[in-house]
Amino acid sequence: MQTAYRGSFADPAVEARFQETARMLRLPFVRIYGVLFMLVALAYTIANPLFVSHEDTATLAVYFGCMLILAGAYIGATFWSGYVARPGIDFAALLGIVFLLGHINLVLFDELIDMQEEMHAVGVMNRLSVSAFAAVVLASRPRLFLLWLALDVVVFLSTVLAVQSHGAGLWYALLSYLSGAMIMVAINFAIDRSSRGAFALAEALEAERKRNEELVYNMLPVAAVERIRDGRLVADSYADASVIFIDMAGFTKLAQRVSPGHLVELLNTFFNHADRCAAQHGVEKVKTIGDAYLAIAGGNLTARNSADTAIAFARSVLEVVDDLQSLAGVETGLRVGIHSGPVVGGVIGATRMAYDYWGETVNMAARLESTAPVNGIAISESTWLRAKDRGAFGPPHMEMLKGVGETAVYHAAPAKPAVDALPEISWVA
Repeated sequence: MQTAYRGSFADPAVEARFQETARMLRLPFVRIYGVLFMLVALAYTIANPLFVSHEDTATLAVYFGCMLILAGAYIGATFWSGYVARPGIDFAALLGIVFLLGHINLVLFDELIDMQEEMHAVGVMNRLSVSAFAAVVLASRPRLFLLWLALDVVVFLSTVLAVQSHGAGLWYALLSYLSGAMIMVAINFAIDRSSRGAFALAEALEAERKRNEELVYNMLPVAAVERIRDGRLVADSYADASVIFIDMAGFTKLAQRVSPGHLVELLNTFFNHADRCAAQHGVEKVKTIGDAYLAIAGGNLTARNSADTAIAFARSVLEVVDDLQSLAGVETGLRVGIHSGPVVGGVIGATRMAYDYWGETVNMAARLESTAPVNGIAISESTWLRAKDRGAFGPPHMEMLKGVGETAVYHAAPAKPAVDALPEISWVA
């Protein structure tokens, strides 16, 4: 969760987002307040001729006219696209309003005194209502509010000291104003702290949501996630896909010779390299099965020619063989099997969900892998027919595949001399 430092977030980017969000959320409140203030000013303008002398009515009309214009301009400014980034607009507008309000109050108080009206319940126009609004609208910028309040004190004293005797009236006026000002500071601080806390929590939740979403999209295609969210069945059919099955030759024997940590590091190097190659060639990683890597071209990630894409991907993966041997410290290698044809894909179950592929094409790719030379590629006749670049593949070999029978298989020349001594370890679906 983001933390605040000296009243603001430590990360400037987070602070900027907070300021923008806070001011956007306060926009409706600013506009409503401005409209209400204009209505109150209009009500005073209508009531003044009933109680105030003609000379003071004219003076008040000027003050109220200026106030209405200023308030209207303030409301209009909130519709400007640059308003959110400029809190100085609120600062200047509210300071101008409170300046006019102070002079209006002096005229009205003088009128009430001349009329010898009782003053017990009279507050005329309360300037603290403007201070309260400033405390809210400048809540995300407490220093700016304190500056505004300091200037408000100057405006208050400049208007009061000139006409108020230095007696009990002045002291009570100061006590009343300062007590209200302290309450406004407390309101400003409380709103700022609570809004920052809420924003930090929202940021943390959003970051966690994005991390969870990335994990989900790492396991499932975007289209599948959308259908799962809508409660729909995820089942797809692909008429022309190429399945790639890559296995580490001699893995069982290797596992007996190296430590578990060393073995995991070796597999991690292999799988991470295969992931990078998949992203480079537009191939979809399906899953890993022990030391085997299953991928598909032409499934959720479309390919112009799935056979060519699958072969190019396999060649890129085989480039890591030297690194694997260096890391293992012993002879090791990879075998690749590719078969092209129809597959069915989808998500089954409600827990530990993953998008998987099924069909004879997948099984055939696994069986072809077992016939491939170490550090070489074995492809079926259907893949060979679809491929444009067949130069690396020699004449077909007739191989007896379990559950299939005698099948024509094409072998690509190994990326490096094969290690015949390695025992053949393969996964069969």
